[in-house]
Amino acid sequence: MFDSITGSLKNSINKIRHKDDAAALKKATTELKKSFLKADIHHKTTKELVTEVELETKKNGIGQDSFINALKSQLTKLLTTEGNQGFVFSNTPPTTILMTGLQGSGKTTTTGKLANYLKTRKKKVLVAACDLQRLAAVEQLKQIAAQVEVDIYFDDNETDSVKIAKAAQEKATKELYDVLLIDTAGRLAIDEELMTQLANVRDSIKPDEIFYVADSLTGHDATKTATTFKERIGIDGVILSKYDGDTKGGVALSIAHQVGVPLRFIGVGEKMPDLEVFIPDRIVSRLLGLGDIEGLAEKTSAVIDEKKAKEVTKKIKKGEFNFNDFLDQLAMMSKLGSMKSIIGMIPGLSQMAGPMKDMDFENSDEIKRIKAMIGSMTQKEREQPSLINPSRKRRIASGSGLSEVQVNKILKQFKNASKMAKKLSSKGGMKGLQNMMSQMGPGGMPKIPR
Repeated sequence: MFDSITGSLKNSINKIRHKDDAAALKKATTELKKSFLKADIHHKTTKELVTEVELETKKNGIGQDSFINALKSQLTKLLTTEGNQGFVFSNTPPTTILMTGLQGSGKTTTTGKLANYLKTRKKKVLVAACDLQRLAAVEQLKQIAAQVEVDIYFDDNETDSVKIAKAAQEKATKELYDVLLIDTAGRLAIDEELMTQLANVRDSIKPDEIFYVADSLTGHDATKTATTFKERIGIDGVILSKYDGDTKGGVALSIAHQVGVPLRFIGVGEKMPDLEVFIPDRIVSRLLGLGDIEGLAEKTSAVIDEKKAKEVTKKIKKGEFNFNDFLDQLAMMSKLGSMKSIIGMIPGLSQMAGPMKDMDFENSDEIKRIKAMIGSMTQKEREQPSLINPSRKRRIASGSGLSEVQVNKILKQFKNASKMAKKLSSKGGMKGLQNMMSQMGPGGMPKIPR
């Protein structure tokens, strides 16, 4: 999602040396302007940003470091809009959020992602199905709620979204929910009926905040519709959906600057965990290819069991990592979201996120084969892979539907992975992690030398 704009920014930075002159700065800012317009950033935003970067660079002395610092500070300033960041809880629960947006923007899916985000942070969440306009919208939310394991309020016999919203709020208050997320109706375009319905729901429940879900793939139209919703309904924050599919990425900068409402979250993948808090300085760090270690730490701490992590670390150091541990780690990885979003947050590895855009770690063919093989093992074989001899391999191959060659390959990969993890745990450091990543195959296991 940041690949295109990050690459363009690097080209601009490379136009200027450590210490340089006004001519070099002019080349750098010209390249910067081209980069922003190519990334689909609004022309007014581009003009203002490039002018400020040029002025700040001149003020602090023309050079690459000065240019980078000016670019970083101006991008951060551009993305920092007055208002809340992330999710803000009400002093009196439940915190009620009205989710709005046009049909097809990913509003219902985003509601599920936000519910999942809150659930992983130990909050009791209720989602309410108030989108009675789109066929199957209620059913979709039911499936999503079941997937992320949160409660849902719906009424198949009710046709008034206001009554459903009020009943959901009463339930959330009575049963001590921390958060109530209300999924509302959308339209293919803004019309009077939609605005009236949203206003009625808003007035009946008086939500703590109203979020507008904008489809980043619509480019400048996302900015226009967000502005209309702000004027007609009043919105407290924007959530950008499908940002991983926006190869240009400039809509994030345009919408923050043009609408004047803070970006709160961005959808960075198709999975439920693929929702990230939009914190300006962290996003700018990623735009410049510097990663986001703080964001990664927060993301992992929300889903990783610290006690289990310590136990696995001890096993790795002792070389006792087994197939049961592997399945546990696989389950943990699935809660983190897509591999590309994780890799993009690690400094020095962001360039690897692009090739991973179509990779689904958990559902890759290789991982499916590994799971099938482990499922055909006895409990002792899972705990002690060294017990697996040729006769056991034949039995496992038969039970899993794999060939003996495939079983041998997976066992060899697992052995190599255990050795690599043990080596990495003893050496530590980012260099060790980079070396490990460069040797990984598409399934997340080490490559087998031919």
